[in-house]
Amino acid sequence: MVEPLAEHPHFAAPAGPVVLCILDGVGLGEGGPDDAVATARTPNLDRLRAQEPFIALKAHGTAVGLPSDNDMGNSEVGHNALGAGRVFDQGAKLVDHAIRSGSAFDTDVWRELTSGHTLHLLGLVSDGNVHSHVDHLHALIARAAEDGVERLRVHVLTDGRDVAKRSALTWVEPLEAALQAHRAAGRDFRIASGGGRMHITMDRYEADWAMVERGWQTHVHGAGRAFPSASEAIRTFYDEDASVDDQWLPAFVITDGDEPVGRIESGDAVLFFNFRGDRAIEISRAFTETDFDAFDRGACPAVIYAGMMQYDGDLALPERYLVQPPAIDRTVGEYLVAAGKRTFATSETQKFGHVTYFFNGNRSGRLSDTLEEYLEVPSDTLPFDERPWMKAAEVTDAATAAILSGRFDHVRLNLANGDMVGHTGELEATRVAVEAVDLCVGRLEEAVRAAGGVLIVTADHGNADGMWTRDKKGEPVPDAEGRPQPRTSHTLAPVPCILVDPSKTLGLRDIDAGLASVGTAILELCGLQPPEDYAPGLVSPR
Repeated sequence: MVEPLAEHPHFAAPAGPVVLCILDGVGLGEGGPDDAVATARTPNLDRLRAQEPFIALKAHGTAVGLPSDNDMGNSEVGHNALGAGRVFDQGAKLVDHAIRSGSAFDTDVWRELTSGHTLHLLGLVSDGNVHSHVDHLHALIARAAEDGVERLRVHVLTDGRDVAKRSALTWVEPLEAALQAHRAAGRDFRIASGGGRMHITMDRYEADWAMVERGWQTHVHGAGRAFPSASEAIRTFYDEDASVDDQWLPAFVITDGDEPVGRIESGDAVLFFNFRGDRAIEISRAFTETDFDAFDRGACPAVIYAGMMQYDGDLALPERYLVQPPAIDRTVGEYLVAAGKRTFATSETQKFGHVTYFFNGNRSGRLSDTLEEYLEVPSDTLPFDERPWMKAAEVTDAATAAILSGRFDHVRLNLANGDMVGHTGELEATRVAVEAVDLCVGRLEEAVRAAGGVLIVTADHGNADGMWTRDKKGEPVPDAEGRPQPRTSHTLAPVPCILVDPSKTLGLRDIDAGLASVGTAILELCGLQPPEDYAPGLVSPR
């Protein structure tokens, strides 16, 4: 437990709660026709930005612990920074270093993985660098060959979300060529199975266990449509359905004749090479839990299973992993608990873990059973572009009730629409999503003013602010029909930070800051003196 902080010498806690509203994926774009934030009708956000203290914050690259400023921010690292008040080196950067230095391979775990009958590498294949990076996969394959692995299988999850919608062949074809080169050298290295990341394997927060079951059946039991190669499978799916993108590709299995080339069997080793935790936990549970009951696994092979990183430190999941995760300590939540502050956190399922697990430094559960209350609003399971309002109203209902209850000192919520609908690539639906969020911001403002609290409105990264794929000159990239090609990935945009203070005594410092400074601001607004190593504070007297 952290030591309690001193009272702030200049700022006292307001009568009502300090509220943090995170508009997931709502960045400050360039205002073009594909900027669903700028082109949506957002009277509340427009008014607040014009009338209340406002600054822009960095939400990508080194400002959130990623390797370079060419790396898009994401919800995991964004919420880590918001909740930690500091910047920690994150998964992509840690894995880069561990692979380049060789420390990932100088471990008992790697030696276990490379001593089995077959080494299976399972994960997202792209250069999105949000959940994984294809360079890490190639490094793992090369090192496996160097260390004498004779039989290796890759299970490909196609992206289309953190990268262009139909870009899978960009990485799958070179991967097939690399594996073919190893076969020419006498090693039995092949792709075994695959499918889209939103169709198989990579569910999160137990929103859709059927996804994981489909992945399990595909990777483990070799159940799926048969093809001679992954590239042929992808091309066939593209040809058969002009609307399908890489996120949603059906499951496929590579076969020799009628026989799958890469079922996962007892005695094999499996490495899930994603470094981000939220979409790795459920498949890891399926491989490691003896009393697993989320779905019927059928014959469950006894394998050596490891993750690129440990995906849940509290659950020690998985037990084996190659790279140590960031050790995030002394979080905002811990200091609030130490000060006896009462917290309420809520979001719908898609982002619930972000305002709890990630905000709390990758810790599961509440930090205090008596001082904290968490509420998850179940997400829709149907496509988000068909319901772009998602559960924003219900999340806002819960947050406003908490604000007006008088029971909490800090309330935080995540409105997931801008990110989840933005990932569909549907511009009009994303505009509606942003408009739904704007309506909710107006409701939150009204509740905060009534309760005598303070409201911070910000975001964790950009997404909805740039909905077209653009070339290096900034021009839209046309699709086959000459229309702008949709963009489904995050952006490099900064994010808004608005302070609503009904007392009109507080403002925001106009400084070059990132998301971590919001964590500092929460402590300041709660009347606490932040630790010296926290990011620069944002709050100033007006």
